[in-house]
Amino acid sequence: MRVAAWALGGMMLVAGTTAGIGWWRYTMPGPLLESRAIVIPHGGYASTVAALQQADALQSTQLDRAVFLAALRLTRHDGQIHAAELAFPAHASIRTLLDVLRHGKPVLHPLTIPEGLTASQILTIVNAAPFLTGHVEALEEGTVLPETYRSLRETDRTALIARMQEAMQREVERVWQGRDTALILTTPQQLVILASVVEKETGIASERPRIARVFLNRLARGMKLQSDPTTIYALTKGVTPLGRPLTHADLAVASPYNTYVSAGLPPTPICAPGTAALEAVTHPATGDDLYFVASGNGEHRFAVSLDDHNRNVRALRAIRGTNGESHPTDQKPAQ
Repeated sequence: MRVAAWALGGMMLVAGTTAGIGWWRYTMPGPLLESRAIVIPHGGYASTVAALQQADALQSTQLDRAVFLAALRLTRHDGQIHAAELAFPAHASIRTLLDVLRHGKPVLHPLTIPEGLTASQILTIVNAAPFLTGHVEALEEGTVLPETYRSLRETDRTALIARMQEAMQREVERVWQGRDTALILTTPQQLVILASVVEKETGIASERPRIARVFLNRLARGMKLQSDPTTIYALTKGVTPLGRPLTHADLAVASPYNTYVSAGLPPTPICAPGTAALEAVTHPATGDDLYFVASGNGEHRFAVSLDDHNRNVRALRAIRGTNGESHPTDQKPAQ
């Protein structure tokens, strides 16, 4: 009886010690040095353990593997674990690992499309994103809404582009429905085209409605828009930067995009305009301005008449100290 009691006590001691070690390993901080996203693949518990160990989120020992699998079974009432890319905190314990595996939200990767990019530039960004799959060959100009999009890893690039285009369609429809009743544009496509020109002309928010007013005034009078960005697009199609100043010869290039030669709007947008540019066109400033010239600090000076515009040009040339030299588009020809 004494031997049996001693043996039973020994077994209980070993069991208690084993349980204590298991609990300690279950709750102790893990080896992950900093928070990181880990892709948990499909394939069962073994692949989950392997992914965690390869990412140094779980010690690569038989003990930690056994404790993890035992804890997984003992806590199965807490829910199923998921195959996804999940964010794990630094030094996550086995208990924390299981909580993230069951309740963590999949990682969403941001991809930002800035305002004013051309279709070619947008395709470069989308096709270079390492967390996306597939390849997009072509994109229509001005069909993507500039903003930040968040996607799961392995999202198809074509599907993401479709999301961007749907967002643009919704935004254009919203802005178009709220347009000023006196707006002379007749279609949402005309809105996007003119907004793309405004987007390229200035990055200053307060100037956009006034620049939109200049172009709308010129359209109403049958004047050519004479917008430098449209001429640049005529030369590059938005594929590469021009890389040099415009010349007098450039202004004479025969192209429907060159608004120094062709009347009216360009045939398509010249970039992807943002919401602010769309709003500027549908709610332009008031006034009779027909001209503007860059002041050299990102802003513009506006004028109602060609004489006033030329005075602005001369004053700016004096400030710049260019000895009478000017950009070929500084002095607009009379219409």
